Amino acid sequence: MIFLFHQEFSTKLKEIWNSQRTTLVQSVNKAKIKADDIIGIGITNQRETVVMWDKRSGLPIYNAIVWQDRRTAKYCDELIAEGKSELIQTKTGLVINPYFSATKIKWILENVKEAKQLAKDNNLLFGTIDTWLIYRLTGGKTHVTDATNASRTMLFNIHTKEWDDELLTLLNIPKGILPAVKSSSEIYGHTFPGLLSKDTDIQIPIASAIGDQQAALFGQLCLEPGEVKNTYGTGCFILMNTGQTPIKSNNGLLTTIALDYKGVTTYALEGSVFVAGTAVQWLRDQIKIIYHASETDWYTKLVKDDQQVYVVPSFTGLGSPYWDSYSRGAIFGLERGTKREHLVKATLESLAYQAYDVIVAMAEDLKKPIKRIKVDGDASRNEYLMQFQADITQVEVVRPKSIETTAMGAAFLAGLAVNFWTSRDEIKQILTVDKTYKAKLDQAIVQKLLKGWKVAISRTLNWLKDIE
Repeated sequence: MIFLFHQEFSTKLKEIWNSQRTTLVQSVNKAKIKADDIIGIGITNQRETVVMWDKRSGLPIYNAIVWQDRRTAKYCDELIAEGKSELIQTKTGLVINPYFSATKIKWILENVKEAKQLAKDNNLLFGTIDTWLIYRLTGGKTHVTDATNASRTMLFNIHTKEWDDELLTLLNIPKGILPAVKSSSEIYGHTFPGLLSKDTDIQIPIASAIGDQQAALFGQLCLEPGEVKNTYGTGCFILMNTGQTPIKSNNGLLTTIALDYKGVTTYALEGSVFVAGTAVQWLRDQIKIIYHASETDWYTKLVKDDQQVYVVPSFTGLGSPYWDSYSRGAIFGLERGTKREHLVKATLESLAYQAYDVIVAMAEDLKKPIKRIKVDGDASRNEYLMQFQADITQVEVVRPKSIETTAMGAAFLAGLAVNFWTSRDEIKQILTVDKTYKAKLDQAIVQKLLKGWKVAISRTLNWLKDIE
């Protein structure tokens, strides 16, 4: 299976392709298997990233523009000012934000010299990373995406499950560049001969494609309405299965497609936090007060006083439930005695506070409390963070033994497509719990901490606009 890690801002597509092909070959060699032992490939990808390429050559016309890129913020403001928010949310379940693919596509069409002419000549193709990889893996034969990825473009009607002509006209995006939309678990095509070795003509079925956060939801086996998962990756993404009924959020969350499987569409509510693991990387790479992310848990134990520092890591704006592209990061509560351990602890806590904001919004939309969160991703290994998450949300936090549930979700769906597993009930035996965290912190302390967080985050809102 191919698992694609997140890229930073504009990324060279040749590097993405080369890294994925190399990883596939290395995985086969490490596992000491042959190409004909592989019965299917599953792809999970970061969802909103925009890729555009020349159909004739298969070569990209511009670097990939990833989800954290904010270059279209002002155009999004214009759409909001024109009163398009309700239209777009009703059709797509999304808020107007540069996070999503649509305005990135528009930017490339308007700013890359050959883009418009290629589109006019029917020689331009668009895709998210899953589409790009499938296209390359099949030797240019297959131009498809799945419903979960399509639902993150801000161009896909999640009710009709079709590209929306009205939105395409609004953004002046030609329909001909868009991929066909398939289910999340089916055979889309086969790899080209010689993918793994020039000595073999084995063609492997590509049997699943699903956005990374939806893959984690399935990998955590959140198969019933009301079940919630939180993935701590580059960002922090919380999804709740809402069954076959899309729930419109009144609290800054997204309504999205969680899964399209055997003709049945499952929906989810999602809260998207833009900066999570990136904040820890910032401590390591920019501030240079830690050498490795694993040290953060140790540093929290060095804090012996009651000094409370808050880090608001809105390096690229705020996602759910604020949706403020103009917020920027800040540190509050600094004193003369503030040490590196205070900053490390506060940065870890910022992940839990941001997740808290989403959980509260989710409970309000659902009109009942959330009782359990299943967690995964690298930061879920951090003992302090997981306990603080349980404390601050007053919700049970459950971590599985394997935290690579994003990859597992894509693998499960590929396995189902090629009949390696015959049903979802069969795969339920695979996932096992490692540890459960329950709230221990006194409620009065929790409320005091939350009050400080709310004040801190409120002071970062609209920062860039306010200083213009």
